[in-house]
Amino acid sequence: MLDEALDLFLGSRCVGCDEPGRMLCPSCRTALSRRAAVAWPTPVPDGLVVPWATETYDGAVRALVVGHKDRGQWSHRRVLGELLAEAVRAAVSDLEDPGREPLLLVPVPSRPGAGRQRGYEATAALVRAAAARLRREQRRRVVVTAPLLVSRGAADQAGLDAGGRAANVHRSMHCPSRALARVARRWPRGHVVVCDDVLTTGATAREAQRALEAVGLPPVAIAAVAATRRRGGSDGPGRDRLVA
Repeated sequence: MLDEALDLFLGSRCVGCDEPGRMLCPSCRTALSRRAAVAWPTPVPDGLVVPWATETYDGAVRALVVGHKDRGQWSHRRVLGELLAEAVRAAVSDLEDPGREPLLLVPVPSRPGAGRQRGYEATAALVRAAAARLRREQRRRVVVTAPLLVSRGAADQAGLDAGGRAANVHRSMHCPSRALARVARRWPRGHVVVCDDVLTTGATAREAQRALEAVGLPPVAIAAVAATRRRGGSDGPGRDRLVA
């Protein structure tokens, strides 16, 4: 109620239909997907674990992500966190005894300095929102951990093709030993899921996966709020995909 009153006071408009009122009106929120799907990029980076996403990156979802990440519209984290939680839920649904071992959600790190410029670690905030929802709904231990660091400057990915993105983030992440030791000691059998807001070429997710595998924390899946819609190319290895 407080958020709704504040939106009306500030003269907000829905990012989906442009109606005055909520920044995402009830109708547009209801239209968001409630089911995640496998979202293989094209081409698929070698060795990428199965990526899941709940929405395609267009329309209202794109406006929500951009607003949350770049325009200080932090209230979007609730809706985006719900979409990410659905992707995580789908990603671990086939694991043996999924309720017994904790989920370790690892946010993909921002470029160096990006968080300071925004004053807000956008992806980490979404992962915390998703974790809170999963705890409430599934009554299981969900831990948000961030043992990844960007070890060298990676350029903005905008405008780069799949090859350029892969080269840009190659060997750009590592796991600090102290953070790793704490994670391994407390949750030696936890299921690691790499989390991001948008899956485009899969290069960033694959680099995060590599950094975790290098220190003995292999991810079981990638989970994202949305995946870009791609045209042409071949599908992933024998699975349906969200992107086209």
